[in-house]
Amino acid sequence: MKVYRTDEIRNVVLLGHGGSGKTSLTEAMLYVSGAANRMGKISEANTVSDFDKEEQKRGFSISTSVVPIEWEKAKINILDTPGYFDFVGEVEEAVSAADAAVIVVSGKAGVQVGTEKAWELCDKYNLPRMVYVTEMDVDDASFRQVVEDLTARYGKKIAPHFQPIRENEKLVGYINVIKNAGRRYTDIGQREECEIPDYCLPNLQILRDSLMEAVAETSEEFMERYFNGEEFSIEEIRAAMRTEVMDGDIVPVAMGSNIQAQGVANLLSDIVRFFPSPDKRKCVGLNRTTNDMFEANYDFAKAKSAYVFKTMVDPFIGKYSFVKVCSGVLKGDDVLYNAGADAEEKPGKLYTMCGNKPTEVTELFAGDIGAIAKLASTKTGDTLSTKNTQILYQKTDYSSPYTYMRYVVKNKGDEDKVSQALAKMMAEDVTLKAVNDSENRQSLLYGMGDQHLEIAASKIAARYKVEITLETPKVAFRETIRKNSDVDMKYKKQSGGHGQYGHVKMRFEPSGDLETPYVFEEEVVGGAVPKNYFPAVEKGLQDSVVKGPLAGYPVVGVKATLYDGSYHPVDSSEMAFKTATVQAFKKGFMEAHPVLLEPIASLKVTVPDSYTGDVMGDLNKRRGRVLGMNPLMGGKQVIEADIPMTGLFGYCTVLRSMTGGRGTYEYSFARYEQAPSDVQEKEIAARAEEE
Repeated sequence: MKVYRTDEIRNVVLLGHGGSGKTSLTEAMLYVSGAANRMGKISEANTVSDFDKEEQKRGFSISTSVVPIEWEKAKINILDTPGYFDFVGEVEEAVSAADAAVIVVSGKAGVQVGTEKAWELCDKYNLPRMVYVTEMDVDDASFRQVVEDLTARYGKKIAPHFQPIRENEKLVGYINVIKNAGRRYTDIGQREECEIPDYCLPNLQILRDSLMEAVAETSEEFMERYFNGEEFSIEEIRAAMRTEVMDGDIVPVAMGSNIQAQGVANLLSDIVRFFPSPDKRKCVGLNRTTNDMFEANYDFAKAKSAYVFKTMVDPFIGKYSFVKVCSGVLKGDDVLYNAGADAEEKPGKLYTMCGNKPTEVTELFAGDIGAIAKLASTKTGDTLSTKNTQILYQKTDYSSPYTYMRYVVKNKGDEDKVSQALAKMMAEDVTLKAVNDSENRQSLLYGMGDQHLEIAASKIAARYKVEITLETPKVAFRETIRKNSDVDMKYKKQSGGHGQYGHVKMRFEPSGDLETPYVFEEEVVGGAVPKNYFPAVEKGLQDSVVKGPLAGYPVVGVKATLYDGSYHPVDSSEMAFKTATVQAFKKGFMEAHPVLLEPIASLKVTVPDSYTGDVMGDLNKRRGRVLGMNPLMGGKQVIEADIPMTGLFGYCTVLRSMTGGRGTYEYSFARYEQAPSDVQEKEIAARAEEE
């Protein structure tokens, strides 16, 4: 592939609901542009985008892939993203590198949750967008319905500039609203001029009027001409649309069929025509050398810098860091500096990636997307620049994972292999996190949903030949006491020669501080227990609170007072007093009305207004306490609640099914509270079985 200048580049992300046709659209683009001589099919597991074994097995995208396409003297970097919500991290990576978006909508399924989420993402990143309606070759697809639904949601900015021509429920051609001319499909990807059918004229007039109105609003001159009944030329309409699309005031709507490669050439031309090249977008970082703002703005004349937006770790082809060049011109023999890691990197070679196939290039201009192999110290979110001009760009704001499971290594001895495999997968996937929970002696895997974790486990087995099983995690309960107790405990052992003798009298009571395991005080009078044994008594307490007598959980909130005891001048030892204290603690703890404390999370659930009743009802079933609601823009509510951590297992799946995928949640640990008696009994019984 030849080297393209900044003004010849378009970085476009494909967004949309799972199954709307993003990957098959990418295949059709490759075919129409001449980059491929046949179209791959998802059903046949031979598409360029879905190259991963897991993607091929499951029939949907799991990660973002980059596919460069040459069209009309321009290079279009297509970022094909997953549509399922568990892989939102991949989408966020792609959006951070894109300059515009095509929101793909199924003509059959219509506007779905994924469409709404894609629109919100474009708003967040201020991306110009276009809507492409797929599956127009299907009988029950309705372009008109999609346009009506989009207009109802997003208003007059929705501007269809193609209208399908259908005969016998089949797509046979289209009308170009801008040119006011008909085209009939002759072969796959081919078309010829045709007359506009009479039955299309009423709807065409509506579309054309709304488009002309939008064009007229771009300037006072145009508005005056519009009111005078003058026609705009095709060039004037396109120039006005380009301005409006870039500003986000117009969202063009195109349509076609991916399988028949119909409408795809029009879409590619529209991308080149209406979407901005990178130099029309702002890009600002921090110059660490001067501590000033560095306005990169994809200017190839400035000092070179690049942002690493994605990492691919393939067991066969190795590690590739995907970069978007923010300024300057990147060359293979450059020595780059990673300011975040304080390390020099030598790329050696630069590549453009098409799926997982690298093609070497000599240089990458500002605004272009490429890949660099085997960067030792560089990870996703890092900035590469020169040592003389050290630049840092703000890292992308990724979604936090809140769904977690306990993972157990299937075969003993594979622990190190699993750990290495997870490290590679976390380098690749920013929303996957492995955490060691030493308190409950378990390893936890965090992800965006149950499916995300299941696929991660499947990937480990397929890629790295080690197996893990996912289980329900243990919850970090605590033990404490509610009443007082008084214990007299003597430890006496005769074993020939020196014996063991330790005698303590202790009081146990609630300390009132659930943050601290124990408080130790002594009130010994007259040397009944010599001072040199006090540390041994405290050591006995330290050991006892690690694993409580009730269910083996850590102990909190206990005050222990040593007030009396006795010793033997020969047989007493530190060990004896420590043992006596451990025994006293067990007895005293169980006599002081022991209870289990459960962790309580502070939960925030964001849902559309219409779902608040269902969500609050479900939270009550999970022993949650709703504290209040705060309205948000766009008809949403944030429900705030306290909920036991046990009530959050499986919550991600339930919330999505309850809200049609529109609900999101986040939580953080708040405090410990006494668990209800039925929960306590169940937990104590479960722990007794484990022992």
